[in-house]
Amino acid sequence: MLLPSIAAVPARNRFRLPGTMFLRVLVQRRNLIGQLVRRDFEQRFVGSVAGWVWALIHPLVMLGVWVFVFKVCLRVPPPPSAANKSFVVWLFCGHLPWLLFSETLQRSSTTMVDHANLITKTVFPSEILPITLFLSTLISNSMAMLLAVAGVLVTEGRIYPTMLALPILVLIVFLLATGLSWIASSLQVYLRDTAQFVMVLLPVWFWSTPLLLDESAFPAWAKAVVRWNPLTAVVRGYRQTMLLNRWPDWGDLGISAGLSIAVFVIGGLFFRRLKRGFADVL
Repeated sequence: MLLPSIAAVPARNRFRLPGTMFLRVLVQRRNLIGQLVRRDFEQRFVGSVAGWVWALIHPLVMLGVWVFVFKVCLRVPPPPSAANKSFVVWLFCGHLPWLLFSETLQRSSTTMVDHANLITKTVFPSEILPITLFLSTLISNSMAMLLAVAGVLVTEGRIYPTMLALPILVLIVFLLATGLSWIASSLQVYLRDTAQFVMVLLPVWFWSTPLLLDESAFPAWAKAVVRWNPLTAVVRGYRQTMLLNRWPDWGDLGISAGLSIAVFVIGGLFFRRLKRGFADVL
């Protein structure tokens, strides 16, 4: 008996790699994603006199407060990893991935509820909403990154070729932030306390990441938490590539990437499961 040709096999019975449908949606709706990213970025500063400059003012003011508290008031000595480096630039470089991650997760937690009209009245791929928020946040984060590069150029007198590894670090942040955003945004549809939980979680996560403190400053019982924090290797990688002219620790970065991929896949499956009831609840 002859085996049926591939064309004769029903499409639903063919083997399909996981995630191919999601990638197809991204390709097919790329124009929609671009429009949403542009609209979101413009609406964040609509009616503002300073406009997009606020995207730089916020991190700079926050950085100034931290430097004043830790350097002027508490007189905390620079960590070993910042030896012979500008403490301000060291702080700024490390906070870039955190700002990208935290803002994406915080804003994405309510995005399904905020876009209820689109989800309930049109055939709309709601899974792209957290991605558009990440890309919109990435625009302002890129401005801050250029400012950090300028700071490195002023303090170090040069920029390093190891900065070419930064897109890999941004990709890891994207996977982690998008996966968690899918979980938070889909839960928010059914449980409206989810956004408040995210607001509580972020400060805990902030202090579990070596942003203001060096990894050696954490007590022994907390070092395991810091080590398995996916953002730890990313923050370290930002500082290594931008300030120390060193490539990231690929072993630790591989662990971080593996955890982020796992969160991304679990978040996608979780979102797809809960998405079926969005129209009824919203």
